[in-house]
Amino acid sequence: MGIATVNPATSEVIKTFESLTDAEIEIRLQKGQEAFEQYRKTSFEQRSRWMNEAAKVLEEGKEAFGKLMTLEMGKTLKSAIAEVEKCAWVCRFYAENASRFLADVPSQTDASRSFVRYQPLGVVLAVMPWNFPFWQVFRFAAPALMAGNGGLLKHASNVPQCALAIEDIFLQAGFPPGVFQTLLIGADKVAPLMADDRIKAATLTGSEPAGASLAAAAGKQIKKVVLELGGSDPFIVMPSADLDAAIATAVTARMLNNGQSCIAAKRFIVHTDIASEFEHRLVENYQALKVGDPMLPETDIGPLATPGILKDLEDQVKRAVEQGARVLIGGQPASQQGNFYPPTILAEIPVESAIAREEFFGPVAMLFQVANIDTAIQIANSVPFGLGASAWTHNPVEQERFINDLEAGAVFINGLVKSDPRLPFGGIKRSGFGRELGIQGIHEFVNIKTVWMK
Repeated sequence: MGIATVNPATSEVIKTFESLTDAEIEIRLQKGQEAFEQYRKTSFEQRSRWMNEAAKVLEEGKEAFGKLMTLEMGKTLKSAIAEVEKCAWVCRFYAENASRFLADVPSQTDASRSFVRYQPLGVVLAVMPWNFPFWQVFRFAAPALMAGNGGLLKHASNVPQCALAIEDIFLQAGFPPGVFQTLLIGADKVAPLMADDRIKAATLTGSEPAGASLAAAAGKQIKKVVLELGGSDPFIVMPSADLDAAIATAVTARMLNNGQSCIAAKRFIVHTDIASEFEHRLVENYQALKVGDPMLPETDIGPLATPGILKDLEDQVKRAVEQGARVLIGGQPASQQGNFYPPTILAEIPVESAIAREEFFGPVAMLFQVANIDTAIQIANSVPFGLGASAWTHNPVEQERFINDLEAGAVFINGLVKSDPRLPFGGIKRSGFGRELGIQGIHEFVNIKTVWMK
């Protein structure tokens, strides 16, 4: 199916949409360029007022926006509402801090005056995924718009109503028409858009193949791109860890968003001294999770977003078992209607097996035992991804080892890996490049201009 809302809990087709024609895309491109030429002249004070108003629109409509997300991609309603609240936070963060982040930076040189000035690039194309259909967009849009750029959103084809709602939020907030627009188009239109001179840069959050495709298209045009791609984050637990806190967080870290998160903990690497207890208690906690209707407040795990994701996950688990894994819990798709897969734990996976290097995008955890910190770090770094990592230890020497030696864009010690507007977010290796959020995020899509005056 093309661009459509399909309830993943029931497989019911709710609404379908026609892709924009080339002529309609051209109209939006021209509108976006004309809007940018005027919008870039607005003050930070004016942009801040609009961005704060966007936060207000989000908060006032959080229940409706949350239900829309749940309907289109299946996350629990309580987590969807929390996502909207986080979007309001990132709007307010950049409304408050953008002028400081982008202020002129003086430098002492042989000039009578020299400084760095940050200026907007232009219209930026955002290719966004379905798993956090509001947050992924707003964490790009808030800094990009506050910097004076325009935005064009090509959202995932299974969340079209979320995409349209986001455009409307910015219009309701007072941003000039054309500054942020949604394009209901297929992936085949991305490369032609990158070839258009009015598109100055692009950002993508999504799969590795999608990122490689966009990077290739941008590379042909010598255009800036930021990529946040897949991850297979390690969650390392050492003997000195607070086991109660580690286990509680291990459940949240894997099951967040029905297990469909790039920064979910996917590989649990546990020291042999505590491995037996950790495994037993993790299984108990997984057994207690309620799978069902994501609209109900008591539901912990909703459906996967699409039938294709369900099939891919089922195939991965089968291959893992064939390669030596032992299923501790779950391991088979649920029998009810919809894209449901139960919480699953795979143990005794051979470290050298091909499946151990893959990303599982659903509620499936891989469990490994290690005898020492060297082996823990070796296994953690053995995959092609490098997005986030969580390590649990109260030993200062071990903490420093993990901080220095784990190959990841973010290392969390004794805590859940999460994105935060105050800190940069992104990965290394095949998890992508560039950063979102923090001061680093707003600097991605600006011209860092050197000014020298005699």
